[in-house]
Amino acid sequence: MTDELARMRERLATRVVASHRIGSERVAAALHAVPRHLFLPGQRPEAAYRDDAIVTKRDEAGQPISSSSQPAIMAIMLVQLGLAPGHRVLEIGAGTGYNAALISHIVGPSGQVTSVDIDPELVQTAREHLARAGFGAVTVTCADGAGGDPGHAPYDRIIATVGVSDLAPAWLAQAVPQGRIVVPLDVRGIQLSVAFERAAPPVPDGPWTSRSLAPCGFMRMRGSLAGPERVVLLAPGLFLLLPDATPEVNADGVAGSLAGSPVPCPTGVRVTAPGLRPAQVIWGLGLWLAAHEPRSCRLNEERPPGRRGGSGSRLAGAPLRGPGWRSTLGLMDDDSLAIVTSATTADRPGALALGAAGFGPRAAELAADLAAHIQAWGEADRPGIAGLHVDAYPRSPAWSPAWSPASSPASSPGDPPAPWPGDALIMERPGTRFAVYHD
Repeated sequence: MTDELARMRERLATRVVASHRIGSERVAAALHAVPRHLFLPGQRPEAAYRDDAIVTKRDEAGQPISSSSQPAIMAIMLVQLGLAPGHRVLEIGAGTGYNAALISHIVGPSGQVTSVDIDPELVQTAREHLARAGFGAVTVTCADGAGGDPGHAPYDRIIATVGVSDLAPAWLAQAVPQGRIVVPLDVRGIQLSVAFERAAPPVPDGPWTSRSLAPCGFMRMRGSLAGPERVVLLAPGLFLLLPDATPEVNADGVAGSLAGSPVPCPTGVRVTAPGLRPAQVIWGLGLWLAAHEPRSCRLNEERPPGRRGGSGSRLAGAPLRGPGWRSTLGLMDDDSLAIVTSATTADRPGALALGAAGFGPRAAELAADLAAHIQAWGEADRPGIAGLHVDAYPRSPAWSPAWSPASSPASSPGDPPAPWPGDALIMERPGTRFAVYHD
């Protein structure tokens, strides 16, 4: 490796550790040691050593289906995982192999790393990358990740590097009693990296509870555990994300509405805090919409290389943006929609003024509805990650907690009290019932 490549790797690691307050010396050492460019041979080294996610595979519609995740979120999730030398680790989603290499560096030769991916092409390239980088001891298996890998179980730690909407029963069964599972959990369109451990006292088939959470964004899992989320291509580079199974969407009609003139609706909500990132603001608002609004959705736009500023963007006022992409939240009803917009304020540097913009036949109505949600979230003191909990109840006869009266009309006054607050967001999934709530 050349001196310049080593310097780029050091700069990336130093920046990630400092900017995201990575407090684990083991994770920091792995970032400094593992050469990311060897896992991205098709990219210029300068691109490989930016703190950016890099798309490595797309489907027929041009939708990204695999990537090398942003190094910062990799580091954050590895801190959540709590790795130590000697740990046996299962990774769901091999990607380029870089994350497995980081894990392998931490657990060392006394540990064991198994990575499972459903895509044979990705499995082969991950194996090649790992061998080239000196991590050939990592086992990469081609299989549906929902089944885990029983041949190398049990595992001290399990991590998914793809967005999931459920906890696979196989993962729970293959984890040791004191194990930890970290997954990017989809909460009706908003992803949270959740570190789950068995609730005390741990019992077979008993509940799991969150020990830490962080905002994140990953491509969705494929295979038998693919969730109810839908991605609709509205136009080249413009994607509508719907959190639940819905009727067919008139993509041309929605795209046509979005191409029209917006109907703005100010909210008077401005947010600022020392060190606050726009992503933290929008994830908090997204959680609010997930809990309160069945019409919630998300819009993502990929910008052509070389395009700068908002010129030509269909999401010009989107609060989340980066090199080549923009993203925002919204509401959709038939072929009308409203999206969250943001603008910096002249009188308060660092503050964001949030607004709504409507499009289509019901633009004004939807924009007003979205603005009302933003205002209600602001009046509630902008709840976000702080104080948030996620509990997971596997569907098993051994553990069948009572329904919350707020979520089940069939509950009766004689039912035992639910183990979650009455205003919790309850998500029913095939293998798990999730309760999402603030303390």
